[in-house]
Amino acid sequence: MARLIVIKGPDEGRQFDLPESQAVTIGRDRNNQITLHDTEVSRRHAELKLLGGSCTLKDLGSANGTFVNTRPVRDHVLAPGDHITIGQSILVFGGNRGDRPSGLTQLANQIRMVGPKTEERPSAIVKTVAEDEGSRILARPDQSGSLWLKTRLASLSVMYETTQAVSHILDLDQLLDRILELIFNSIPADHGCIMIRRGDEGKFEPKAIRFRRPGETAEKMTVSRTIMDWVLRERQGVLISDAARDDRFAGGNSITRFNIREVICVPMKGRHETHGVLFLDTTTKAHDIGRKGNGETPGQLTEEHLALSIAIAHQAALAVEETQYHQAMMSAERLAAVGQTIAALSHHIKNIMQGVVFGSEMVEHGLADDDKGMLMKGWRLVEKNQAKIHGLVMDMLSYSKDREPAIEMIEMNKLIADVIELIQPQADDIGARLEVRLSQSLPLVPADPDGLHKALLNIIGNAIDAVEGREDPYVGVQTLLEPGGEWVRIIVLDHGGGIEPDKINEIFKPFVSMKGARGTGLGLPVSRKILREHGGDVTVESKLNKGSKFILRLPMKSPLIAELGGTMQMPAFPPEAPEAN
Repeated sequence: MARLIVIKGPDEGRQFDLPESQAVTIGRDRNNQITLHDTEVSRRHAELKLLGGSCTLKDLGSANGTFVNTRPVRDHVLAPGDHITIGQSILVFGGNRGDRPSGLTQLANQIRMVGPKTEERPSAIVKTVAEDEGSRILARPDQSGSLWLKTRLASLSVMYETTQAVSHILDLDQLLDRILELIFNSIPADHGCIMIRRGDEGKFEPKAIRFRRPGETAEKMTVSRTIMDWVLRERQGVLISDAARDDRFAGGNSITRFNIREVICVPMKGRHETHGVLFLDTTTKAHDIGRKGNGETPGQLTEEHLALSIAIAHQAALAVEETQYHQAMMSAERLAAVGQTIAALSHHIKNIMQGVVFGSEMVEHGLADDDKGMLMKGWRLVEKNQAKIHGLVMDMLSYSKDREPAIEMIEMNKLIADVIELIQPQADDIGARLEVRLSQSLPLVPADPDGLHKALLNIIGNAIDAVEGREDPYVGVQTLLEPGGEWVRIIVLDHGGGIEPDKINEIFKPFVSMKGARGTGLGLPVSRKILREHGGDVTVESKLNKGSKFILRLPMKSPLIAELGGTMQMPAFPPEAPEAN
């Protein structure tokens, strides 16, 4: 199935499968099949339609335009590996495998393996080529021999397209399909397939197959196991001019039975090992026999085709290695991430459970001594740590799950006042001065009150923690409407110790906490995620020993405002100029 992968923007890392024969729209509006939390994306920005292996991208009159490989487009047919730029987001298109058989079983059903025959006959080999010759030809195309090959490699047409495919197509099966397509554009083969070694078993499985004549796709392609084994054993690519006369390669059932005339078979040698083989053939039809009067037909495959095949096979082998390396790295990163997550959670849960155990012991002593004071102290400690566990679990759920904000028109100042009321005791406990400056001209703001309340509670609470123990601890909270009236800004300022410059980008990563054992390292990542789900963001400015300023920005035109169904009207912006920052 074709898919889109977001490689840049607020939704980086997300993947979207594209259904066949169904229009899929992209935009900020939640009613799109593909919703992007990018404020520069229009509500209904573009449309994709996959039909018969071809995918068409259509711009829907977007404000900022749609670009494919940096070029503006209105209606464009996508190719695998194309980069689609929409707003600040870049998506990579992974193409459909089209009409080719789906699955390894169907591919295997199109391959007929013929075994060796013991009887030896005169060789039909015209020329051999060493398996590492591909890298040499690519490195020195001027020394490649014939004028045809020099011209072909000097223009770099085929090799450039192969390199482009290797660098842009992420799926290995799609990549090998594309390589076979490029081979057929330059080499007059009738059939072609790529066989890849499966793991450490030494067995080969078909990964791509191609027929020049569309009507043959329902037939089987004959691959001689004997030729494959010879190529792998001798580490040489081979051009066979008349396979029917060489039973050594034809196999036990005779390759003549399957009308095979010429064969090119080359190993796919990478940097260190051989990953598979490229097998090409031509077939003789009954009406071709006797064209020259002596029962022979002119050869279609030449030594130059053999050299070009080994060069392309080398590129394909490098791509296989890169894919395997990438998969191994991804697996290692996932395992490392799981290990780090478990370690971080264990650390935080251990600290919380120590409080629970200590509180439980106080409750037991209070019950045993009939000491109500001790009993209440222990119970309050248990309750406090129970709240910490609840907060940790909820933060984990918020961070790990995609959530669509429940947008409604809210009074931002009232929401902040509610947060301040909850957090004021925390400031009073450490003697911090909490100053609030709220814009009286602020209009209603489209936002999810619960999500925004959580984000503000996290960030203001962090600011109070940052000033604990400082001389004249101060935290300020301010709201204002930015010039132009398109964004609301909430500023949280503290006079704490600040953040080291090399750690600014780290604080929004999960389980990175500046509070030591007191923090879970999820507050800021969750807060940023909530703001980005609204189409906004959280940024920070900080100076060591001076303090930090967290800036929360929310769009006045929410990407999800359409969810209100038109029942709520955006209020007119006030004519007054916004307060100075």
